[in-house]
Amino acid sequence: MPKKKARLAHRTAGKQRTKAAKTASKTSRPLKAKTSGAHDKALREHLLNLLRGGGAHVDFEKTIAGLSPALRGTKPAGLPFTAWRLLEHMRIAQWDILEFSRNPKHVSPEWTAGYWPKTDAPPDDAAWEKSVQSFRADLNAMQKLVSDPAKKLFAPIAHGEGQTLFREALLVADHNAYHLGQLVLLRRLLGAWPDDS
Repeated sequence: MPKKKARLAHRTAGKQRTKAAKTASKTSRPLKAKTSGAHDKALREHLLNLLRGGGAHVDFEKTIAGLSPALRGTKPAGLPFTAWRLLEHMRIAQWDILEFSRNPKHVSPEWTAGYWPKTDAPPDDAAWEKSVQSFRADLNAMQKLVSDPAKKLFAPIAHGEGQTLFREALLVADHNAYHLGQLVLLRRLLGAWPDDS
């Protein structure tokens, strides 16, 4: 896969434009006209529920709760990642999407190296906690963007190339759900997932 197309796995950055981004741009215009008033409020609530987790998806808090510091850098046989690598990757990707959504001067990390930590284990417990707190803060910030009725869900982001806040919020929810599922699998393989879940 060419490097430019590979970067779209998380978010189209810089001056890149793909067929998917063009399609999103074209389809956003009619949806904007149809989404107002009660429909707009309902749509925002659905997006917020998706971002918070729950329903069909395990949420972030449950996924990280009670994970022993000794296991945060452990890689089970057959898996290419650790809990630390997944947590940091989720934090970095979510931060990147959030900043793209609200900051026209944001520059994305280098693809793909900039989206993953350099080590399998956190340097210390403080690094783990800092990553957790940053993830929570950025998730809350994305929810605030979605909640703000002044932010048009389907208006193309001025500094983007067809992306909308709606698309970016879905991207955060989808990416988080995918990697939280991997984290649950990792914990099961380590024998560190509650039996009642």
